[in-house]
Amino acid sequence: MMKELNTRMMKNSDERDTQEQISEISAHFFYRRYVKRSFDIVLSGLGIIVLAVPMLIVAFLIKITSPGPVFFCQTRYGRDSRPFTLVKFRSMAVDAPEKANKDFSKEAMAHYVTPLGRFLRKSSIDELPQLFNVFVGQMSLIGPRPLAKTDNHVLELRRANGADRVRPGITGMAQVNGRNEVSDDDKAAFDASYARNYSFMVDVKLIIDSVIVVVSQRGINKKND
Repeated sequence: MMKELNTRMMKNSDERDTQEQISEISAHFFYRRYVKRSFDIVLSGLGIIVLAVPMLIVAFLIKITSPGPVFFCQTRYGRDSRPFTLVKFRSMAVDAPEKANKDFSKEAMAHYVTPLGRFLRKSSIDELPQLFNVFVGQMSLIGPRPLAKTDNHVLELRRANGADRVRPGITGMAQVNGRNEVSDDDKAAFDASYARNYSFMVDVKLIIDSVIVVVSQRGINKKND
């Protein structure tokens, strides 16, 4: 009798666990399929409206403090490794070589980054124009950072581990775990982990962690540069 009761209790427990797993999967599917993109459109649209005047001021300051265009536009690779044009506020001199941040020495970075650009990078204000990339669907607020061909090794790792199946983001898991201090292999691993496990709560946590990272200015430059 006791054995039969224990068996029945274990069966009921397994059924509850299965139902909870199904509910969790359904919630994740609904968020990924419908809610996340809706949040991106609403929040990026509000951000563009609220930050329009500050962005115009930044654009004006860039124009009067260094020669060259206001925006830095570059081909990056997003969902399914499709190319798109990413837009940032220009933070470097126009004659800066096109290569990954990690490939710049400290001396070269100090030479090419403009005085205003240094502040824009530390505060991450240079990323604000990407709200337009988010609004039109090329990016998400949260996701793996979109990379250029100069980061080809990480792009290849992403294609292999499935990290390129989600929209790239303004901030992501690698950014809150070291930013430019993270190795290429670790960066790709963080990106793959996000692509497999992202949910509403994961995205909320990453937004909060991103604010903390920006305020503390952690991981802006690679340790060994």
